[in-house]
Amino acid sequence: MTRILTRLALAAAVSPPIAATAAEYMEKTPFQLSRAFSPGVITDGGRIVWVAGQTATRDNDGRDIANNFEAQVKQVFSQIDQVLKRAGGSLANVVQMTVFIKESRYGDRFVEMRKDMFQNGNYPGSALITVTNFARPGIEIEIQSVGVIGDRCSGDHPCSAEGQAKKK
Repeated sequence: MTRILTRLALAAAVSPPIAATAAEYMEKTPFQLSRAFSPGVITDGGRIVWVAGQTATRDNDGRDIANNFEAQVKQVFSQIDQVLKRAGGSLANVVQMTVFIKESRYGDRFVEMRKDMFQNGNYPGSALITVTNFARPGIEIEIQSVGVIGDRCSGDHPCSAEGQAKKK
């Protein structure tokens, strides 16, 4: 088992990152654009990375960010990016996320911050859920995500029926 894990870790460490266009993002309505999510993301092949729920009460420099929503959002996205980089991708490879926030008043701010994280408009499919509390004091947000690295779909090479019809 240790040998297999070592080989997987080595393969992930030496794999080059794949371009962010390695997925097909379905056309968005104006509402979906305003909320920074895609109605669907189509992939074909590639490596699927299931990223565990990410939370943070300390940033990458060790500073206390407990109860600081915006700092935690930035840190959690950084952590997701770090996990995906270990697998040969990046934050740009996220195709789905489930976001849990402690206070609904943060919903609009989270959407604006997500737009900044995915500036190319290739937003992941997403759910935004308000919860009563988290497992540790000071946590304001948790994000679970799925990344797909190296699939065959993109806006230039659509896999969906919708995308293929537009190419004709």
